[in-house]
Amino acid sequence: VNVFTRRSVAEGMNLTEEMISANSIIRQLGDQIALAKAYVVIAKESNDLQFAWELSAQIRDCQLLLSKAATRGSSVTMQEAEPTIRELARLIYHAKELHYDSATMIMKLKAQIQALEDRANAATVQSTTFGQLAAEAVPKGLYCLGMRLTMQWISDPKLQKYMDDKNNSPRLTDNNLYHFCVFSDNVLATSIVVNSTTYNADHPELLVFHIVTDGVNFGAMQAWFAMHWYKGAAIEVQNVEGFTWLNASYVPVLKQLQDAETQSYYFRGAQDSRTAIKFHNPKYLSILNHLRFYMPEIYPALEKVLFLDDDVVVQKDLTPLFSIDLHGNVNGAVETCLETFHRYHKYLNFSHPKIQYHFDPDACGWAFGMNVFDLVAWKKADVTSRYHYWQEQNIDRTLWKLGTLPPGLLTFYGLTEPLDRRWHVLGLGYDPNVDNQLIESAAVLHYNGNMKPWLKLAVS
Repeated sequence: VNVFTRRSVAEGMNLTEEMISANSIIRQLGDQIALAKAYVVIAKESNDLQFAWELSAQIRDCQLLLSKAATRGSSVTMQEAEPTIRELARLIYHAKELHYDSATMIMKLKAQIQALEDRANAATVQSTTFGQLAAEAVPKGLYCLGMRLTMQWISDPKLQKYMDDKNNSPRLTDNNLYHFCVFSDNVLATSIVVNSTTYNADHPELLVFHIVTDGVNFGAMQAWFAMHWYKGAAIEVQNVEGFTWLNASYVPVLKQLQDAETQSYYFRGAQDSRTAIKFHNPKYLSILNHLRFYMPEIYPALEKVLFLDDDVVVQKDLTPLFSIDLHGNVNGAVETCLETFHRYHKYLNFSHPKIQYHFDPDACGWAFGMNVFDLVAWKKADVTSRYHYWQEQNIDRTLWKLGTLPPGLLTFYGLTEPLDRRWHVLGLGYDPNVDNQLIESAAVLHYNGNMKPWLKLAVS
């Protein structure tokens, strides 16, 4: 538009006044265009492409009419606007006959929104399910490694003899040494825990590792640690199935496994979609996960042990932890309540009177994964009996839903000594934003969460 045209428009017609005037033809055309554009969208959604094309054509004619009026600087006359208005009115009336009116479209849009929400919820559940399956699945490489090691163990009597000697070493019960325990069915993960601990120790020859695994992986675990040297550290591998005291008459978790309702809950899946899928994961009933509550039974001759989960990597010498004064407490652990998320009320059902009247909902939570246990104080406080009591109280899963941390919080309540946070940094298995400086300064990195380092879905 040139300067002359702009000047003539300004002098001959005030477009703003035309648009707001109730009797203005320009306003009537503008209103019809806006309504017609809405119906074009609705017609396309209804797959009525012919009607959408007719509306679009009439909208273009209307816009051309307005453009000509603006160019010449005068209002649109009724004579020139009448055919366009009449045709648009006809199409709009036809749209209403096709139930394109506002009330019908509101109902239709509500139905579409509900359908989209249902699809989104279904996709979320499906994503959670697939994510859980990916986290639980054993990678092919790890599975094949275990199979090859088992075959080598069975076929090599020298390996068996070597491990028999190591498993009978007097170093295993020497309280002048530093004792570590790992309970795992993952050969590679356990090896990384042992290797990183010995690699960073000032005196690795003073370290003793007590490994407990299941019957399926017992041969593979023994073969691996018989074939590798860890800077002089002593290593013992035990089979959990060899613990004769570990039976249903003594261990509540094993007793619960015999209950039909518990088996249905964990192994046949939930009928109640409101309950999170992870709550029905049978790994939470794995006895290897619960061995941490039976330290004196497993190691009756030891006075102090350092418990490590199999998803940690050690970066510093851990032997100073054995010299820390626990002030008579049983459990030395790093607290996790820097924010309210990790306080007791997050893990436990405080609407239940057994929880409500005996525990502080704002008490600070702490982490399993790297814990110093004083077994002398443990026996004195009869910690295992406390654990049994709370497991028996939770047979209907009303005190907590899953895992070993909630019963741990109850069992070690008032018996936990907080450690410096730098000893144990958590979150590397679910949080990609853990502070880099914190990672660098940490003694133990814990990949708690589904994204384990040995899985494809690990944090890069």
